Amino acid sequence: RTANVNWSFRILSMRFSLVALTLALSASGKTYLKDTFDDMSKWTKSSVDKFDGEWKLTAGEWYGDKEKDQGLQTSQDAKFYALTANFDEVFDNSDKDLVIQFSVKHAQKIDCGGGYVKIFPKGFDGSSLDEESKEKYAIMFGPDICGYSTKKVHVIFTYKGKQHLIKKDIKCEDDQLTHVYTLIVKPDQTYIVKIDGVEKATGSLTEDWDFLPPKEIKDPDESKPEDWVDEEMMDDPEDKKPEGYDDIPEQIVDPEAEKPEDWDDEADGEYEAPMIDNPEYKGPWKPKRIKNPDYKGPWVHPMIPNPDYAEDDSIYKYEDLGAVAFDLWQVKSGTIFDNLIITDSVEEAESFLKETYEPMKDAEKKMFEDAEKAKKEKEEAERKAAEKAAEEEDDEEDDEEEEEEEHEGHDEL
Repeated sequence: RTANVNWSFRILSMRFSLVALTLALSASGKTYLKDTFDDMSKWTKSSVDKFDGEWKLTAGEWYGDKEKDQGLQTSQDAKFYALTANFDEVFDNSDKDLVIQFSVKHAQKIDCGGGYVKIFPKGFDGSSLDEESKEKYAIMFGPDICGYSTKKVHVIFTYKGKQHLIKKDIKCEDDQLTHVYTLIVKPDQTYIVKIDGVEKATGSLTEDWDFLPPKEIKDPDESKPEDWVDEEMMDDPEDKKPEGYDDIPEQIVDPEAEKPEDWDDEADGEYEAPMIDNPEYKGPWKPKRIKNPDYKGPWVHPMIPNPDYAEDDSIYKYEDLGAVAFDLWQVKSGTIFDNLIITDSVEEAESFLKETYEPMKDAEKKMFEDAEKAKKEKEEAERKAAEKAAEEEDDEEDDEEEEEEEHEGHDEL
């Protein structure tokens, strides 16, 4: 009997283990593209002449680990760049989270250029990406910087053939270090934008984008009545302008001014005393204002349900995502992209960030700060050397002038 109990317990334990494994596999989700840019084998460059910017693999001049932090870098100034990679399989995010995550390092201290990615439907041909096809993306996400006015994170969705920009202003990072950008779109039509794993924006797709027409519109059959009075104040009809008000000049002759003693009428002309503001002048006359007895308040246009409005609980849904592309213009090159992941698992993306970003960020920051310190010290040393050289040159010129003067003195003797 004891043996039977033990055997039953073992079978039950095995069943629980299988259930736990199934749940764990289900919870882990699926990754559709993941690249740490050890090479560029997954990527196809556009063959269109305009997009001729060259890419290279490098970790840059500062990093946490030179090998692990190798990424994809733009390498030529004032160029258009286009590079596309296909997903491992088509991504249908119906009833699933959609997560886009990648890192950006504007090592060049970017002045104007994009740092975003575009997600395209399946079948997109990256080798022929051009001005027309590059706009057929489903989602565009990532930082964009140009001067002081534009420093934001783009979140653009294509819905029913039209691109919709987020109405919120999400500030992107603008330093020269690596930062990780994450977009999460959920089946309940909410979204989250994170930078370096920290939430920067969240909300509803229907509230933060203009996907749908307004629920209500102004009643076209209603208009403000002609006799509606919406002026709260009015001129006092009993207030009259005082007699002689308009005769008061704005300026008068300065009564304290005196003709200077050395004034010569023949040479200087007839003396005219300066003018000063008249303290009695009160400006153009205006009647007093009183409350309007006929005031009815601001007229509010009656609203009615919009016949064109219809709820849509599938705005979040893209059934055939199949490619990701970098489509960029950069005035000053040097941006490094790394650690890209497209997945339906928030946990997988978070784990990838912890694996690739968090162990490296402090070391990268220290290396950057050391490089900046060395750069400033070098510049200061060069400045001092230039000043010293200039002083020595001035001293030599002074010595030469003194010698010339001595020679001239001897010649006179």
